[in-house]
Amino acid sequence: MLIDAHIHIEQYTAEEIPSLLEEVDAVIAVSMQLSSCEKTWRLAQAYRKVKAAFGFHPEQPLLSLRDEDALFEWIRCHAADMVAVGEVGLPYYLRQEQAIDNRPYITLLERFIMLAKELHKPIVLHAVYEDATIACDLLEKHQVNQAHFHWFKGDQTVVQRMIQHGYFISITPDCLYEEEIQQLIQVYPIELMMVETDGPWPFEGPFAGKRTAPWMMHSTIRMIAAIKGLTAQEAAYILMQNTKNFYQL
Repeated sequence: MLIDAHIHIEQYTAEEIPSLLEEVDAVIAVSMQLSSCEKTWRLAQAYRKVKAAFGFHPEQPLLSLRDEDALFEWIRCHAADMVAVGEVGLPYYLRQEQAIDNRPYITLLERFIMLAKELHKPIVLHAVYEDATIACDLLEKHQVNQAHFHWFKGDQTVVQRMIQHGYFISITPDCLYEEEIQQLIQVYPIELMMVETDGPWPFEGPFAGKRTAPWMMHSTIRMIAAIKGLTAQEAAYILMQNTKNFYQL
């Protein structure tokens, strides 16, 4: 009973992917840009367990308008082969490194939210701290409710707002050693929760030096279960059903 709700499966080698997929019932494979979408699409055609999401990761320079239009056209043409629009969002970490204007990224995010509504697909969001408030504003503006904030972090005001609207979050293996994530688990309803790896992004603590893989989510589930006062089996079932229902798997 294991679904990785957010993984960059196309960033693993062809030799690694089959063994990774043996660990799960399914993975939500998000994309970074057009070439990544194309690779994710091919993997979804080759592996039944790979469920594709197409988008543009915000922690990178913006596309030219021509390339942006080409990406949107490609996504529309492949809408039947995807379970969600994603990953999309705002460049919080990039802005910590360099002075960039967030406004064009907000415009692009709004365009993706409108696309998700047009295609009747959920949207996978990279939006943390103050960026989550902006994302919520746009979701509410366009009345998009099927939103999944991956590896979310934010203050209590935005957390309560997200809970009120029924937005989902997914928990990463760093919950074993990050108090901030443990506190989030405590307040967020498990009925609005999934688990993810965001692989191949590396983790610390007990996972230091290890290749990120879906098996790490067993530890995440045990931590969630302990905080929520459930057995690991109960938590695993709820989290799996949440993911299946959200992504209509």
